[in-house]
Amino acid sequence: MLNASWRAGATRYFFSSSACAYNTSLQQKHDVLGLKESDAYPADAERGYGWEKLVAEQKCQEMFIEKGLETHIARFHNVYGPYGTWDGGREKAPAALARKVIAVLEGDQDHILIWGDGQQRRSFMYIDDCVQGVFRLMHNRNTTATPLNIGSEEMISVNELVDIIEDIFKVKVDREYDTSKPQGVMGRNSDNTLIKKYLGWEPSTSFAEGMKPTCEWIRKQYKDRKAGKRTVS
Repeated sequence: MLNASWRAGATRYFFSSSACAYNTSLQQKHDVLGLKESDAYPADAERGYGWEKLVAEQKCQEMFIEKGLETHIARFHNVYGPYGTWDGGREKAPAALARKVIAVLEGDQDHILIWGDGQQRRSFMYIDDCVQGVFRLMHNRNTTATPLNIGSEEMISVNELVDIIEDIFKVKVDREYDTSKPQGVMGRNSDNTLIKKYLGWEPSTSFAEGMKPTCEWIRKQYKDRKAGKRTVS
């Protein structure tokens, strides 16, 4: 894609990287410090996906140095919101857990299953903030070929995530935990020092605020699917 863009005469290139590129040894505790962009090195990224992102970041940097293509690199931290994947196995935790709570509300389940012990902590970024961050990043030459966190600094546990969904739907659900399932690193959060320095901005939508429209949209999708209507998955 980089070569094709350069050959086609593109002047700017955006690469969607991920917080999975960060050194995993820094994410082994629930209560962790925010990850600074420099924490990607010495490299010990997540197996497969994380290394793919880290190597691709380097290719973007080299393309700028060698060819002059203005590349911009965003390390996203758990994006969520309406119109995202909410079923099928590739959805993020907010959508998956919202769907499970809705299944209880609809009488299709009598409890929800949580992967891990529920103590894993993450920061989640609402889609509107994500779009705003990409726009600002792409129009700021001071960030050329520089990986930059685009994520919230509000870190919550999976159990707290479920609490928020329950508050939105005014319900309490029984929880079952399966510690044999993948649960990822114990804690991951964004350090927004550089994004505030370069862009004068950071994501501002609280998780509780962003989950309200997200939950309502997923509930509509769930009910429409039950009714045999076409849905986004």
